[in-house]
Amino acid sequence: MKISVTIITLNEEKVIAACLASVAWAEEIIVVDSGSSDRTEEICRSFAKVRFMHQDWLGYGPQKNFAVAQATHQWILSLDADETVSPELKEEILRELHSSPRYAGYRIGRKNLYRGHWIRHSGWWPDEIIRLFRKDAGQFNNRIVHESVEVAGPVGSFSGTIEHRSFHGPEDFLEKARRYAIPGAVQMQAAGKQGSAPRAIIKALATFIKSYFLKRGFLDGRAGLLIAVSGAVGVFYRVMKLAELNEEQ
Repeated sequence: MKISVTIITLNEEKVIAACLASVAWAEEIIVVDSGSSDRTEEICRSFAKVRFMHQDWLGYGPQKNFAVAQATHQWILSLDADETVSPELKEEILRELHSSPRYAGYRIGRKNLYRGHWIRHSGWWPDEIIRLFRKDAGQFNNRIVHESVEVAGPVGSFSGTIEHRSFHGPEDFLEKARRYAIPGAVQMQAAGKQGSAPRAIIKALATFIKSYFLKRGFLDGRAGLLIAVSGAVGVFYRVMKLAELNEEQ
């Protein structure tokens, strides 16, 4: 069974080489870029198996489905540019696909790392996501943020992991909270949700308490505090933006 790796990119020069190197064993790597202005394209084209192409931004789910549609092989492994496949996961995938795959899709645990440290609490572990699936049985939903793969058929799991290095400093946490606020608010509005200043405050406080205390984020040290605070800030931004969108409507 041959496998196509699909990745979407935008200004990923700092992380894309490690991602591509971790899947150099795959038969095909599809990279769909939405307008990088750094060395992302140059780095991608230096890998022999990469098919690099451009597509204006469609939203996370639709953009990833576009990438999947370009794949020529039956099995899809979808990665983010700041993720790498562990050697253990590579061996599991190859062993499974070279025998007789028992499932239409597979859940993979994701190890989120901050400055080299594995975040084991804060609701970030186990972070199981479907990332390997048969092309004719799975696709991403059309959520513009927080997209996920939906599979028609049985789903298995691997013990190997994807390693995720999305955050390198406090500014990364806050930047992600800001970047997701507007599309998140648009998605909430489409679902008929309501926003207000009191609701934003209550939800932000609840998010902090859940992450830092109930999910034991305090055991993750500085990273746990950053996760809890940025999560609360992100929720506050999103609900306040939702209130503005509803007023404009």
